[in-house]
Amino acid sequence: MAAQFVRYTPDVEAEDPDFDQHVRTVIEKTERYITESVQAGGTGQALRDAHAKGYGLIRGQVEILGGLPAEYAQGIYAAPGTHDALIRFSNGSPHAGADARLGAATGLALKMFGIPGPTLLEDEPDTGTFDYANINGPVFFCNTVEHYLFIQELFLNAPAYFSQGRRGAHRFFTEFVTGKGTLDREDWAWDEFLAFVRLAKTPPANLLLSSYWTMGAVRHGDCIAKVRITPDPSCAAAVVRRTIDPASAQEVFRPALQAELRERPYAFDIQVQLCTDLERMPVEDLTVEWPERLSPYVTVAKLRLPQQDISGPRNLAAMDSLSFTPWRVTAEHAPLGNIMRARKEVYRHSSIQRHKLNQQPRTEPRSADEALAPSHHHA
Repeated sequence: MAAQFVRYTPDVEAEDPDFDQHVRTVIEKTERYITESVQAGGTGQALRDAHAKGYGLIRGQVEILGGLPAEYAQGIYAAPGTHDALIRFSNGSPHAGADARLGAATGLALKMFGIPGPTLLEDEPDTGTFDYANINGPVFFCNTVEHYLFIQELFLNAPAYFSQGRRGAHRFFTEFVTGKGTLDREDWAWDEFLAFVRLAKTPPANLLLSSYWTMGAVRHGDCIAKVRITPDPSCAAAVVRRTIDPASAQEVFRPALQAELRERPYAFDIQVQLCTDLERMPVEDLTVEWPERLSPYVTVAKLRLPQQDISGPRNLAAMDSLSFTPWRVTAEHAPLGNIMRARKEVYRHSSIQRHKLNQQPRTEPRSADEALAPSHHHA
């Protein structure tokens, strides 16, 4: 049985000699964007450079299941048990404002509490927290930090392009594929562009009805995995506000989420898909969806959301003072691949900069209660 799963070894990741230099450039652009967002973003606060608009902070509980097959019962999933958790739902865009203007990419960031062992963040190893920062698509539109340099720039300036109608859109797409004229024709970013188009065409859905993936691959103890957080089918069937029309109002996602959680509890399944074939389930190519026929998703934990009231500005303030990063994990769950590696320092610098500008203390809460307590916010 175990032979079919690819074993994790450090050489599943590709070396990139220019990696550190590219990451530094991305960090500089990101910090500049966040600084300018205080004035430009329209909220008077520094915004995140992605997932800027949050839809609510939700209290939850993760129950790690017992009796899992050995390959799945690894790392934090090795021992059954229950952990308090918080969830931040968000839009993927670097901009805030009306939902209709922000596009279809949404995120589910999960923070679990009481997870022992040091995390991979050297400046805060012993927080006892463990994060996922997932998006509502099984692929991502960028494979390398080198490409992220031009893709990030296009996204941060997207409103300027698209405000010019078809001509602007055409320019945006051309500059994406050609890397703003820097790529040789045989290296044009077609795979990444098609992944972007695929994500952009995701129909808007109630946040509770989407599935959310880890974007890239992660270690799963001795194996390599992608992790998906997907609606529990019976809970999904009970959702009343199923269709979301962003054109119908300024705010559509948060009110629907708020109303559902006020009426009933909800649950997601946390699932792991193990890699069985590095050719067809690559670590370094995020535009490739790993086929489920090669390796199905297996549920390793339940994420339960009790009935709750997330309305009010305090919920949004608590949500804004938190930081989520795919690197706040133990070594057995390390993110893998060029883009996932880049997220480590980019997220850290982005979070530090945002908290500084918003005069918020940047400390990990020790519990969901502490994060949601009014005294936690000095912003």
